[in-house]
Amino acid sequence: MAAAGTAVTRELTAELRGFQEVQRLSYACAEAVAAQLRPGVTERDAARMQREWLYERGVRDWFHRPFAWFGDRTAFVDFKIPLQFFPTGRRLEPGMPFVLDMAPVYKGYTADIGYSGCLGLNPLHDKLLADLKDHRELILREVRERRTLREIYQDVDALMVRQGYANRHRAYPFGVIAHKIDRVKERRWSPTLFGFGTQSLKGLASDALHGHRDGWSPLWSPYRFSDHPPRPGLWAVEPHLGFRGTGAKFEEILVVTDSADPEESAFWLDDDLPHVRRWGGAS
Repeated sequence: MAAAGTAVTRELTAELRGFQEVQRLSYACAEAVAAQLRPGVTERDAARMQREWLYERGVRDWFHRPFAWFGDRTAFVDFKIPLQFFPTGRRLEPGMPFVLDMAPVYKGYTADIGYSGCLGLNPLHDKLLADLKDHRELILREVRERRTLREIYQDVDALMVRQGYANRHRAYPFGVIAHKIDRVKERRWSPTLFGFGTQSLKGLASDALHGHRDGWSPLWSPYRFSDHPPRPGLWAVEPHLGFRGTGAKFEEILVVTDSADPEESAFWLDDDLPHVRRWGGAS
């Protein structure tokens, strides 16, 4: 087994390379848009910039359309209803944290990513980003141990408490820290419903139906329906830390298999991502 902190070189299947391509495209979009953010840009502007960048590169369908959150909205302060997640006229200011979140479908493959940044210096935000590394390591380790999703969620919660943070992914619908993603049929255009692609919603609903019958859920939550070991497949995982009015997260694809080899039973699809590079290596 490779030592902790050492990237494992593995040959990806054509299927996984397809998911890796769209995930890398998404993070390239996030970095390109982040580099263009200036004081006065609104969340709606940032969401539009993501859509346009991806559209120019062939994206025509979505798991969900891009989001952007600025300032205390990165920590979901006072979020009570789903409509509050949608981009607003909040304007970016110097020193203000931001989160860009997008889930495009490209060539039939899906990604769902979250990118945290800050307009200028913000030591608190830097600390949150650094402390996310421990969550990436904990999640992978406990998935490989085949702990239940609910137990892993509770351990993430406990780690946040030790770090002095609040769990902000609990504010998402169903309190999810992750959800399954799959391929969808490639189309030139697909309608959306409340910002979510209808094809992807149908796939998630189908997984939920089959999972309910077989005793598992495509949603990784703190609730009883997630009280089962990780299901083989691809999971978009997004631990989200909050401290007062500042929030930070990453979101990326975790691959879970039925292999008896611990290193192959679960692994992050890609270690060459902005937050991992920031930490100086793989977990």
